[in-house]
Amino acid sequence: MTLLAGQVALITGAGGGIGRGIALRFAQEGAAVALHCRTAVAAAGALAAEIGDRAVLLPGADLTVEDECRRLVAEAAEWGGGRLDALVNNAGVQPVQDLPGMTADDWRAVVDTNLTSVFACTQAAAEVMRGQGGGTVTHIASVEARMPAPAHAHYSASKAAVVMHARAAAQEYGPYGIRVNTVSPGLINRQGLAEAWPEGVRRWREAVAVGRLGRPEDVGDACVFLASPLASWVTGHDLVVDGGVSARPTW
Repeated sequence: MTLLAGQVALITGAGGGIGRGIALRFAQEGAAVALHCRTAVAAAGALAAEIGDRAVLLPGADLTVEDECRRLVAEAAEWGGGRLDALVNNAGVQPVQDLPGMTADDWRAVVDTNLTSVFACTQAAAEVMRGQGGGTVTHIASVEARMPAPAHAHYSASKAAVVMHARAAAQEYGPYGIRVNTVSPGLINRQGLAEAWPEGVRRWREAVAVGRLGRPEDVGDACVFLASPLASWVTGHDLVVDGGVSARPTW
């Protein structure tokens, strides 16, 4: 028996590595998955083809625009026969920029993508879920919500706000059977990462307790758990998936 059999799930940002890992694990556990992407259409299309009949590609929505978030959720629910059981707010950006030279437009570009989209997609999805008696929402945050990195002031602040949004939403939507949680990944491996950031990868490997970088499916496993009946009494929680890096003493 699969953990998510019969569920309809919407994964935002499914064209990236983490989004792919989440979508594959949801499909493997029996869910039908609606795959959102804005720019990585080819990658998301290939993922939909790999999953097969239980996947649909919903490209193009700009999640910094509230109406686009509502349209995306409506399309996913329509494809799911009027149901939407799970939403994973995964879409996001992570630019590197020093704070002294950052403009308000730079700040807003990150906050609107990483945080405002979470608010709008969650609100739209919760309207569907309330009508069907419940559902789950999982935001992808980051260990940087608590451990900021240099040149990531906008990113770290947005992810800290995502964690708090989930806690607040868990309180307000709980009476309607909707659970809201976050998953905070550490460094997730991707093609070319070691070549692009060799010093950072080296430091991470030295710090991580389990001796390896994260994999997209590690994040997917956490999201599957939170969307499954196994987590029926878990809401307002931030599940850190970092191989133990945040347990390392810093003094």
